[in-house]
Amino acid sequence: MKVILKADVKGQGKKGEIINVSDGYARNFLFKNGLAAEANAAAVNSARISAEAAEHRKAVEKAAAQELKAKLDKESIAVKIKVGENGKLFGALNTQNISDALAKKGYEVDKKKIVIAEPIKSLGRYTVTVKCYAEISAKLTVVVEGL
Repeated sequence: MKVILKADVKGQGKKGEIINVSDGYARNFLFKNGLAAEANAAAVNSARISAEAAEHRKAVEKAAAQELKAKLDKESIAVKIKVGENGKLFGALNTQNISDALAKKGYEVDKKKIVIAEPIKSLGRYTVTVKCYAEISAKLTVVVEGL
């Protein structure tokens, strides 16, 4: 019997795949637990359309990430933060500070996508990584200035 998987099933396949399984396994396990649906013409067409839509969505997101990377690689942002007498920061510069500075320039970047290699605890110029998409990362220059 041909079925379309609604979820990943270990040893069988991933969500959206059309697989061939025995009738008993399909009726007694897959259908009963809501893991699959029968692969009739309408269901197959629906699965194909949703797969194409997901592929298109991924392509659009990847193109937007490439565009963001190109902009951020050229960008340099200044972050003003309180400092002590000897140029040391009170605490450390965190990803939220960088995200806020990017938002002021018009870039909406989640703080979880910003990676700081080492804690920034003094004034100066630093390079941080911004993860735009799965394999796409931008290098952003951050200039830390005192108030």
